[in-house]
Amino acid sequence: MKLQTKNLTLSVGKRSLVANLNWQVNAGECWCIIGRNGAGKTTLLRCLAGLFDVAANAGEVLINDRSLAKWPLTELAKVRSYLPQGRNDAFAYRVIESVLGARHPYHDGHYWESDQDLAAAYAALTELDVADLAERDVRSLSGGERQRVAIASLLAQDAQLMLLDEPTNALDLAHQISVMQTFSQRCKNQQKALLMVSHDLNLAYSIATHALLLMGDGSWQAGTVLEIMTEANLSQCLGHPIEMIWHGKQRLFLPVQAQLLAQTFN
Repeated sequence: MKLQTKNLTLSVGKRSLVANLNWQVNAGECWCIIGRNGAGKTTLLRCLAGLFDVAANAGEVLINDRSLAKWPLTELAKVRSYLPQGRNDAFAYRVIESVLGARHPYHDGHYWESDQDLAAAYAALTELDVADLAERDVRSLSGGERQRVAIASLLAQDAQLMLLDEPTNALDLAHQISVMQTFSQRCKNQQKALLMVSHDLNLAYSIATHALLLMGDGSWQAGTVLEIMTEANLSQCLGHPIEMIWHGKQRLFLPVQAQLLAQTFN
């Protein structure tokens, strides 16, 4: 699996989001995409997913050396999956039916799901700790349960490239950690490539191998997390001073004001 951008440029109106992005993501790599609100993180992710509402001003996106524009949708759905920020469940689908929908690219002309599809769907639900919800109406679920079902759908799709827009939205702490571990294992053990938008620096750093910083003016920085996730880079990117501290062998990133507040109340 290889994702490339060549001179990719994205803008909204007269505002540049990404300018001349020359970038490559390889199998087994886990990238976190970091930036302020409105910096272009979601726009970039939707462009990489090939969604029709986002068009590049210049440049191109390639998956496995093939231009994204030349991928038939069914083939594309087998190699890349996309998790949006929000989920709108308008119809009374059961949870299992919702997850089975992610297996549609593998149907090859037949309508009914196969035993393999069912096995993949139930395995994903089990991994996300929502197998007991399989017969529930998706509209009856809590926000966190819906998010885990959405992630289960993404896992059941079993694409080699996973594009995730704030995947821990609505999740409690325990499920945030378990979901991150699940994604990390997919990268390490199955050599999947992962791109994740996140505002949680510590959670992202816990599994990321690489980082892409969108600076908000079209400029960007990309590289390994050790190269890119520095105090200076993150402070500039996020518009607020960030300090890196050590807790045992673990690196933690804290906004400076939060540290001052903690000292005030302790």
